[in-house]
Amino acid sequence: MFIGHGLLAFALVALVGRRGGLTRDQTLSLAVLAGGFATLPDVDMVYAPVGLLGGASGAFAAAEAFWQTGNVVHRVVTHSLVVGVVAATAFGLWTAALHRDGGSVDRRLSGQAVAIGVAALALLGGIVGSATVVTGGLAGTIMAVFAVVGLAITTVAARRDIAPLPAFGVALVGLLSHPFGDLFTGSPPAFLYPLDATLVPARVALHPDPTINLVGAFVVELATFWLAAFAYVTLHDERVRDYVSPRAAVGLGYAGAALLLPAPTLDASAPFVFSILTVGVVGSVGVDRAVVESGSSHLGTAGQRVRDRVALLPRARPVAVADVPTAFVTGLAAVTLAVTGYTITYLLL
Repeated sequence: MFIGHGLLAFALVALVGRRGGLTRDQTLSLAVLAGGFATLPDVDMVYAPVGLLGGASGAFAAAEAFWQTGNVVHRVVTHSLVVGVVAATAFGLWTAALHRDGGSVDRRLSGQAVAIGVAALALLGGIVGSATVVTGGLAGTIMAVFAVVGLAITTVAARRDIAPLPAFGVALVGLLSHPFGDLFTGSPPAFLYPLDATLVPARVALHPDPTINLVGAFVVELATFWLAAFAYVTLHDERVRDYVSPRAAVGLGYAGAALLLPAPTLDASAPFVFSILTVGVVGSVGVDRAVVESGSSHLGTAGQRVRDRVALLPRARPVAVADVPTAFVTGLAAVTLAVTGYTITYLLL
């Protein structure tokens, strides 16, 4: 769920940037930066580990304590559209403060750069102060962490010669897209915080059946991963299917989980989510990019069968760096087949 926010922003910026005439490297840099900003609101979960201090009997009890504690401040101060606009402006100004003519970073900032930097810090200080006054010290602390991490992301971007205006734009995309991704899985974010107004009163229900509703939310999240994969391979002028190993077929075996697991819901989703993601890991570990690529050659029917069998076997060595995109997409394919088989079996029960 946390990663999905970043991948959605990555995909949106990557697809738009490519169509806008930017180079591949420029597009990738901006897309990665957008993904970083899109994950930034979830720094409010830094408070969640406090829930583990009291001890927990078992993994699921620990997970419940973690979420219950995190939800004290989760999706509140950092998930606001109002805060997002102010923060994006501050991050854009901070990038401008780190740049001089030509876009390089100047270690000895000019007076103008200092003034711009002070303005950026003043905006961030304003949202930290507002959170402290409106909600309390914990909220102010969370907002301070949000500001510091955002400044760190922005500083890295500036040192990679990303200009202020694009930095501001992708910060807006990341920060403002994030809250909408939470509408299917939990309580709605405080979209207009610190204003005393409610934009969305309840989370979006995709289906009256609680299990199908969970599956629907999971599929929405899964779709963001596929969109990111599509954006990535499009930037490299390739096709998604070129990254799918036949080992993804292991996902079909998950259909039987509908007979074995208690029917999951959004409030009791851990066994379903962890088990189905495990299927993705099993399907992806050990895939070989070279083996998948060989499928494009003309091997004939017998040769194709041999290739498929080899690809289904794990390798002794770990996944190499060059194989990571293949492992990622193959894992996605395995999870997609798993959730499809599970849903069909559940509906037939």
